[in-house]
Amino acid sequence: MKFNDKIKGITFILLAAFGFSLMTFFVRISGDLPTMQKAFFRNFVALFVAIGVMIKSKEKYVIGKGNRLDMFMRCAFGTSGLIANFYAIDRLGIADANMLNKLSPFFAIILSIFILKEVPNRFDIVSTIIAFIGALFIIRPTGAFSQVIPALAGLFGGFGAGTAYVFVRKLGQKGVKTPVIVASFSLFSCIVTLPFLITQFTPMSPKQLLFLLLAGVSASLGQFSITTAYKFAPAKEISVFDYTQVIFAALLGIAFFGELPVVLSIIGYAIIIGVAIVRWRRNLKSE
Repeated sequence: MKFNDKIKGITFILLAAFGFSLMTFFVRISGDLPTMQKAFFRNFVALFVAIGVMIKSKEKYVIGKGNRLDMFMRCAFGTSGLIANFYAIDRLGIADANMLNKLSPFFAIILSIFILKEVPNRFDIVSTIIAFIGALFIIRPTGAFSQVIPALAGLFGGFGAGTAYVFVRKLGQKGVKTPVIVASFSLFSCIVTLPFLITQFTPMSPKQLLFLLLAGVSASLGQFSITTAYKFAPAKEISVFDYTQVIFAALLGIAFFGELPVVLSIIGYAIIIGVAIVRWRRNLKSE
């Protein structure tokens, strides 16, 4: 893999982390709405963005026969992971739910071994574990883990997202374009959540609708970026940088909610940034 591809992969995954942190921010301030309603809007906007990109680039929506199963797996795991994550956020503390979801890069590295035959070396595994420990310092799980079912749902959310990312890379290696992958996932998710939206719809104020639309736009930024990132580089090379999402989220918390990080959070930031720097230097030396 070319060094320029590594740079592009890291850049896009950082952009994805920022987009998803914005999504979390807008979902949080949208208020008390049903999980499926939030999930639908998160993907409804992304669907239109993907269609717009396809029209502008004149990209045809074509999924080759040999790619259909991989696309279905990407959509199924991505959608179920998303719903599980939203379910956990609604029923657990946000810190607990986010911690469980942050297991997705770790799952991606492990699953890449079986799906893509990309075997990580010892350094890749250790650095990812250390970054995960840093995330624990920031998120600081609480006693809410006694809620077994929501906690298991949150764990599956991380597993679903990590598995979906692996299939994204597999599809990218086969030449499937990013807009096609994003459009397929968004359409699949909208179809799955639409019946629940219709039967459980809760009226929204104009402000709530705006926040959910912005959440969808932010999710689109994250989705396109993460899809592109894993096309440029394998999970073992770049997934650790996904943990910067908690840093972006902390900055948004400081700016809009006055949530100053505690000492444990600062320790977590230092661990994550430290791992990123070490990996970066190692990649430089390996070229």
